[in-house]
Amino acid sequence: MTVGAPVAGASQRVVVDRYTDIVGPSVEMLGPVADGGRIEFLTVPGCWGPMITPSLRSGHEVSLPVRVEGARVGDAVALHIEQLEQVSRATTSGTGSGWDGRYISDPFVAGICPTCRDAGRHFLYPDTYLEGTGESAVRCRTCHSEVVPFHMETGYTMVFDDDMGIGVTVSPERAAEIAGDARAWNGISEHARQHPISVLARADMVGVMTRCRISAGNLGSVPCVDLPSSHNCGDFGAFLVGAEHELAVTEEELEGRTDVHMDVDSVRQGAIVVVPVKVDGAGIYAGDCHAMIGDGEIAVHTTDIAARLVVRVEVLKGLALDGPLLLPPVEDLPFLAQPYRADEVARGRALAGANRTRLEGPVLPVQVLGSGPFVNAAVDNAVDRAAKLFAVPRDEILNRATVAGAVDIGRLPGFVQLSLQAKLDILERIGLADLVTAQYGAPAGW
Repeated sequence: MTVGAPVAGASQRVVVDRYTDIVGPSVEMLGPVADGGRIEFLTVPGCWGPMITPSLRSGHEVSLPVRVEGARVGDAVALHIEQLEQVSRATTSGTGSGWDGRYISDPFVAGICPTCRDAGRHFLYPDTYLEGTGESAVRCRTCHSEVVPFHMETGYTMVFDDDMGIGVTVSPERAAEIAGDARAWNGISEHARQHPISVLARADMVGVMTRCRISAGNLGSVPCVDLPSSHNCGDFGAFLVGAEHELAVTEEELEGRTDVHMDVDSVRQGAIVVVPVKVDGAGIYAGDCHAMIGDGEIAVHTTDIAARLVVRVEVLKGLALDGPLLLPPVEDLPFLAQPYRADEVARGRALAGANRTRLEGPVLPVQVLGSGPFVNAAVDNAVDRAAKLFAVPRDEILNRATVAGAVDIGRLPGFVQLSLQAKLDILERIGLADLVTAQYGAPAGW
């Protein structure tokens, strides 16, 4: 089929190389892809590239969504991550802050040209071009003023080896060379609108080596309200509530989010993400892939890269979710949430019997994801979602996560993974047993 083009009927494979900054019911959907079919996303970098491109109304540029055949509101879609491969040979990132006077309410969403505003011309989301390198390179196409809405406080340029397994931050001289051909180094495809972030030529942190483990910061379904793609979550999304720009939402409207902007490092090859369907067709999209990301992403930004991502879609009828579930590779599970070995079950059963108690089970791990304006709010959101999904009291979720699970921080200020050992009969009742068993194997020793 034609890359990035809609098809007349459901296809077994849809390839996407077209992009958007807004996600929601008004955005064009490609496809449909058949239930059981595959979507191949050719993603472009998230965060910093879009952040220095004020014509984009989001801190991310993500793929156009793909309609999934048979997915209706109230269902869920399981996304099996079969392949995730890095394309970028270099990237630039760092800590940053909004540039006063160059945005309205939120520099991720509403960049402006102050010169055009003062002259009475159209000034919101200015079209820009590049001239030279550094932050002064981003210029308004109308008046040629510098209009980059973000300042990179401390930044670095990182290159990757041929196997995409090791990254090293480079010298100022090498960063300047990369800036001269930044679009190619960053792997930005022809349909993307963002400026390549390596044009900033930053090299404040030189010679640092790190390991690569690619993950997808955005992967899931569209919300039922139009949102900037970077704000489809409870923490960044909170900045939209009461904002002064046209993409402002109410707190009630923000509840229509799907929490696709996760920045969870376990959303990688071999994982399964289960996402809610809040618009008929689901609208599966992807982007904001990272070469590596430490839990918490405390710098707010990490190594944004272009990638090739292949997911197999599976419609789960009648599984109504408020937000995503994650079945990470088993080695990514917290110690207390890992599947029990047969010998552990035997010891547990013996201990229970010796104390005139019947061991509950079998059980298997599930991660419920939650978000909010700050970490505690995100935890509350995940706990509430888990209690609703498993139909048990909230306090029971708190106890189970404490003694046989964990809370991991995906991103600060507010995105978390709540790990639980869920009873198999509950998973069967809600329609998740086959999926969880396929990921982690049948419970052993029960």
